[in-house]
Amino acid sequence: MRILLTGAGGQVGFELARTLAPLGELRAFDRASLDLADPDAIVAACRAVKPALIVNAAAYTAVDKAESEPAAAMAVNGRAPGILAEEARRLGAVLVHYSTDYVFDGRKRRPYAEDDATGPLNTYGRTKLEGERAIAGSGCKHLVFRTSWVYGPRGRNFLATMLALAASRDEIRVVDDQRGAPTTSLFLAEATARALAAIPRAGVASGIYHLSAAGETTWAGFARAIFDRAAGRPGFRAPRVVPIATSDYPTPARRPLYSVLSHRRLAAAFRISPPGWEAQLDACFARLGAG
Repeated sequence: MRILLTGAGGQVGFELARTLAPLGELRAFDRASLDLADPDAIVAACRAVKPALIVNAAAYTAVDKAESEPAAAMAVNGRAPGILAEEARRLGAVLVHYSTDYVFDGRKRRPYAEDDATGPLNTYGRTKLEGERAIAGSGCKHLVFRTSWVYGPRGRNFLATMLALAASRDEIRVVDDQRGAPTTSLFLAEATARALAAIPRAGVASGIYHLSAAGETTWAGFARAIFDRAAGRPGFRAPRVVPIATSDYPTPARRPLYSVLSHRRLAAAFRISPPGWEAQLDACFARLGAG
């Protein structure tokens, strides 16, 4: 099986390059070799590779910057997935795409199911939702995995930011009224490979699946957990985490106050039960230690 992977230089794409390689002949593209803001480049890559599987790990992920660059965010998050989907349909390929918990407005207080009403609060969420709709409307075979609060052992993310700030601060103010499930790039890549390996048995049940860590916490709770695990590092001194409200930390983009995702559909289709967010954090620190 020939596989085309986009976003191979990102934190999720980097891990996918590892987990997808055993499944077939992998052609991995980073942003320098395939810019998803260029429709002609997308079509050319798909027609040159002729993949049976397209995995789109590329995205415009700068949530706050998207408020001032809506066209750039829409090009990558909204239009590019539709082009990939059309090419997948033409080739008879399967498309795997990643979306976000930020398609929801956060008004619920129990985990969101895939068919719950969407209502994104920011440009990033709106463009990701447009990408979902473009894929569904294409008629291609597809798996759209919505995930949340993604981080990992490499790249720019909340974990890296907290560890960097800890080196210079005795106290860090962190939002404590947004609830979600921090999810590692490691888990996303491994679970994607497991889901794809299950296709010969289960077939391709096209649609949206929630793929995130089990459990929930706040950003402040996540920060405390990071510092607890880093405490054993030589010379590390954990700063004090001061919980604050979202209103105390205004940002250009609004965030949902609750964006925990239900995994029932994922378990039924692929027999995948995600580990809890704390176990995923442990695995991430283990990788950091090994690296």
